[in-house]
Amino acid sequence: MTTGRALLTLALIGALVMTAAAQDKTRVTLGTATPGGGFPVYGQAMTETIHEVDPGLEIEPRNTKGSTENVPLLEKGDLDIALVQGEVAIDSIGKLPILTAMYATPGMFVVRADSPYRTIEDLRGQPIAFGARGSGLVILARYVLDGLGLDQQRDFQAVFLDRAGDGPAMVEDGRVAALWGGGLGWPGFMTVAKAPRGARFIVPDAAGLKRIQAKHPFLKTLTVPAGAYPGIETPLTSVGSWSFVMTRPTLPDDVAYRLARALHRGEAALARRLPQAAETTAKNTVEAAPRPDALHPGVRRYLREIGLTR
Repeated sequence: MTTGRALLTLALIGALVMTAAAQDKTRVTLGTATPGGGFPVYGQAMTETIHEVDPGLEIEPRNTKGSTENVPLLEKGDLDIALVQGEVAIDSIGKLPILTAMYATPGMFVVRADSPYRTIEDLRGQPIAFGARGSGLVILARYVLDGLGLDQQRDFQAVFLDRAGDGPAMVEDGRVAALWGGGLGWPGFMTVAKAPRGARFIVPDAAGLKRIQAKHPFLKTLTVPAGAYPGIETPLTSVGSWSFVMTRPTLPDDVAYRLARALHRGEAALARRLPQAAETTAKNTVEAAPRPDALHPGVRRYLREIGLTR
């Protein structure tokens, strides 16, 4: 009986300890995007890194339709944090705080290497996969084409995807002439580039870049280095913007502080998990934020502690 009671007592103590540990965890919901795109991959790497540095933070990634759904979900408080592409983020600055800068996103088209298309003008009238309907990349394409005097739906046979991961197969089998996307290490570009036929990447020419930035000056000049994808033998220059992790307006300061601290203490680990996430640094966050008060107060507190802001 004594042994039985002792075992029962130990079991009860163990259960209480496990319950207390579970209660001590701070749960954070993270909105990403549709499977097959860059945001879910980034979200997974971010989740693993934060948990490694601060096991008391439990991140729950959720697939969404992308940036244009993430913003209203944050505004309503249905998500705690979410990934938001640059052009969508610009319209949300001041309403949604920034947790961190993710990475810069230069926009490009990719076509099969054996296709006849070499310029954006060549693509006029062709079926083009512009991405998932809720993706901020669709909006980036709209701005780029508008700067060139083109309309996404009038001048092209615009195809919008239910899943970002569907685009590469459509390029490969000829259902679309090109896939629009952005960033370094973007899964859609990598899939097309590694396919048997190979890939060619198309960006605006120098005159086109000037026209785009004259009309939409918030778009930044960004360079895609040689070798970033198979088929890119010399650097390519395009335009784009920084994507951000943004928070709901009511996210507690201490939670934002812990998230920022875990992310930036884990910068090296995050970069090992996902090479393009090497741009997710405290320094880049300070430089990419349009103004200091766009950052969450908890993030500003952490950045002051490490000497990056006053």
